[in-house]
Amino acid sequence: MSYAVVAFIVDPMSATAAPGTTPSDESPVPVPAPLPPTSTAPGTVSSAAYPAPAARRVLDWRIRFGALSLIWGFSFLLIKVGTEGYAPFQVTLGRLVAGTAVLVAAMAVRRERLPRGARTWGHLTVAAFFLNALPFSLFAYAELSIPSTLAGICNATSPLWGMALSLVALSEDRPTRRRVAGLGLGFLGVLTVLGAWQGFSGLDFGGTAMALLASLSYPVGWIYVRRTLAGSGSSTLALTGSQLFLGTVQLAVVTPLFTSAPDGFPLLPTLAVFALGALGTGLAVLLQYGLVEEVGPTTAQMVTYFIPVIATAAGVALLGERLSWNTPVGALVVLAGAALTQSRARSR
Repeated sequence: MSYAVVAFIVDPMSATAAPGTTPSDESPVPVPAPLPPTSTAPGTVSSAAYPAPAARRVLDWRIRFGALSLIWGFSFLLIKVGTEGYAPFQVTLGRLVAGTAVLVAAMAVRRERLPRGARTWGHLTVAAFFLNALPFSLFAYAELSIPSTLAGICNATSPLWGMALSLVALSEDRPTRRRVAGLGLGFLGVLTVLGAWQGFSGLDFGGTAMALLASLSYPVGWIYVRRTLAGSGSSTLALTGSQLFLGTVQLAVVTPLFTSAPDGFPLLPTLAVFALGALGTGLAVLLQYGLVEEVGPTTAQMVTYFIPVIATAAGVALLGERLSWNTPVGALVVLAGAALTQSRARSR
């Protein structure tokens, strides 16, 4: 779910990355392919630009993989709790401030230099809008009227949108029968989740549309980054931190225009917004970087498939949200379709 960050700046965005793929999702990790949650999620940059650490990791990668899945899976619950005390734009602004602070601290520790050149900063500004400011705000507004479980499932459609857009915008991404079948299966799953056969009864169209638009915003940002920021010369961490900073500036300008100052700072919503930013947008990015470096983007991106499952379980268990049979069934179909769009036939 969050997915937050510049995405896919790889050699040429990774020459072999499958078009529908993404780093790990909600996510902001630069991997050789577009995908986030997620974050969830949460765009990012290329892991190739980020030197692998020489020291051995303290925690096994499976533990960090599980932690990342939980963090991004719980992001939708945290958004819901945050909107109970703050306006959606305020939730997004708080999230970006906390997330930026974490990455700025990491950049200071690693002595990273900021990207150079007005052109790079201009592209990062656009990337920040599509990968952070817009989707984060849309999910926050969506959860005013739809359950966090549905928001998490809508987020899982990002790989489907990504594959569909890449076929149009990226000439090197050619359709295969498997990927086209995955695209069709995935959107069949979306119709199942929404209850199309019963006329979408009981569905909040506004909130659902905003959640789906948020999931569409991520691949738009990924494709933009792939076309404009590949080979910029800056590290993944520097580009991602700068992107989050620019997203924070965008929300700092917009928020006062559409919201009034909060009357107070309720404890639970405040903690939720802080956790959403510091953990779901800041720490999650660092965890994802480490996973991509250690086990590669293919394994790291598998976190994408756990996000809607955890988001659904959290919403039902902790928020008392109700599920009809078509929601989990449709979600499984969406994930199956997303997996197909990101798969590649084995070479003989």
